[in-house]
Amino acid sequence: MKIINIVAIVLAVVYSSAIDTYAKVKKLKPNLIVIMADDLGYADVGFNGCKDIPTPNIDRIASEGVKFTNGYTSYSVCSPSRAGFLTGRYQQRFGFERNPQYRPDDPDMGLTTDEMTIAESLAQVGYQSTVIGKWHMGAHKATHHPLNRGFAEFFGHLGGGHRYFPEELTIKDSYAISGEHDSYRTWIMRNHTPVKTSKYLTDEFSDEAVSFIKRHANEPFFLFLSYNAPHGPLQATDEYLQRFPDIKDTKRKTYAAMVSALDDGVGRVLETLEELAIDDNTIIFFLSDNGGPETKNASDNGPLREGKSSHYEGGYRVPFAMRWKSQVDATVYDFPISSLDIFATISALAKSPINKDKPLDGVNLIPYVTGNSNKAPHQNIYLRKFDQQRYCVRDGDYKLVMHNNGKTKELYNLSEDIGEQNNLADQMPEKVKELELILNEWTSELIDPTFLGLIHSEAWKKQGRKAK
Repeated sequence: MKIINIVAIVLAVVYSSAIDTYAKVKKLKPNLIVIMADDLGYADVGFNGCKDIPTPNIDRIASEGVKFTNGYTSYSVCSPSRAGFLTGRYQQRFGFERNPQYRPDDPDMGLTTDEMTIAESLAQVGYQSTVIGKWHMGAHKATHHPLNRGFAEFFGHLGGGHRYFPEELTIKDSYAISGEHDSYRTWIMRNHTPVKTSKYLTDEFSDEAVSFIKRHANEPFFLFLSYNAPHGPLQATDEYLQRFPDIKDTKRKTYAAMVSALDDGVGRVLETLEELAIDDNTIIFFLSDNGGPETKNASDNGPLREGKSSHYEGGYRVPFAMRWKSQVDATVYDFPISSLDIFATISALAKSPINKDKPLDGVNLIPYVTGNSNKAPHQNIYLRKFDQQRYCVRDGDYKLVMHNNGKTKELYNLSEDIGEQNNLADQMPEKVKELELILNEWTSELIDPTFLGLIHSEAWKKQGRKAK
């Protein structure tokens, strides 16, 4: 009997040791958190100089990590930008170049299944992934739902925006509607089940983010905290509005309150990581999905020209920061980087697979931000807006902008002219030709959009709204 007991104890110790070893091996893979704001202005965070909206928690990511001064998304409106981030590839390569219409009956109105998402890649090496908040990759249940695209959990809404107060969410079934307006009023979905929420929506999403981290702290995870704030409609609680008594403009005040609520959520995420002692092994990215639409939501893009939907810098150069406390020292990084780099970075670190016949357009940023490589991660940053026939390419410090069916060509030196005010095209015709060749080579690899967008819907046309 004693021998049996000794054997049992030894086996228990060995088993326990094996479990601990397995857990440690699993945790060698860094966790990934991507916090994406919606329509946030370039100059509306403290680390980019904002004075009237305190963002201490967002600023911590930049001050304790890397502040990117030239951080770009892959498009200047919401859904294509997010498709680029999720796939690590310029979305024009697979025809995703418009905000999709809300069509639960259309399996082609959204992100094609031919492309691998970051969650599908990470799932193959043991990551648990979730989307919390805005999805906007299509509303077809069997094709586009996050649970069919590599994510193990979903808590959010399928469309491009949402109302914030629980009493205004009056439509239970997200699949029973087929229009952008009604999609803003649906109940929030937990996986496939509609749930009745009771809090201001930004707070609901922050609660869920904390819950997800606590539930998966002992395994590698990917949290895509996809806030719909501060996208319209402009709505905020009295608690957040009262923080800004000195802002007299009503629209700016509400916008500030919405950003402040988001910043509180970021703070809760950071606190949770610290409490669980996993902050050293968690990579956090913070960015906006595109530039701020200044006239619509009172955002501020600072020195950048224009805003959301534009092919100028204000359209897709965004507040961008990352933190990996145990591996990357605090620094400011000035070379251009892209939201496409997030997939490439985590895939390289986690050794997760990618489609070899569809290579990523992003790169692993870690060698660059740690100083192991002094080269620029990207020689070129591109943008094409098919419906407006607008194109641009950044090559080093120079940027070529083309519109009016290619008849109008503008050249800017962004290192000297961040606001794109001094057109050098007439002074530097050879540089224009050089960049045009680079741009044409890239566009030759793209395809036309594969679905009609929100701008083509009857509801959009009836409102008299134009494509931008």
